Amino acid sequence: MSEAAHEVQQEYWRPPAQAAGPIDAGAGLHRQLVCQRCGAEFVVGARFCHVCGSEREALAGSGQSRWLHLLDFGRIRLALGFGAASLVAFLAGIACVIAAIATGFMYTAATVLDWQAVQIWRIEWLLGATAAFLAGLLLKKPELQ
Repeated sequence: MSEAAHEVQQEYWRPPAQAAGPIDAGAGLHRQLVCQRCGAEFVVGARFCHVCGSEREALAGSGQSRWLHLLDFGRIRLALGFGAASLVAFLAGIACVIAAIATGFMYTAATVLDWQAVQIWRIEWLLGATAAFLAGLLLKKPELQ
């Protein structure tokens, strides 16, 4: 067993030396395999660096992380230019519009009275959406020019 470690150039508790130059084809892959903070190579399947404890970047091909990346509240807020309260009101307005549309699919009207009840429910959902959108506009921070 001791014969296997004859040509080791570093001690086991020190991080391996970083590559001398940037890697052309696998630069993104190299960044995911090496800790950005200390330069140590990640253990296969590790979420954190075994040397400094910093968190590893999410892998680009992961389906779950892609959905989480798309539904990131801060990213959506910056993309739309809304504040936090304004975005919450905007999302509530979208939910109310979806509920108004779903009301027509969920309830069928056999009589005129049923049809009127469904229409009133739709109107209530659309009024809620209008109030939420107005609240979103009022809570939006003005842009400084």
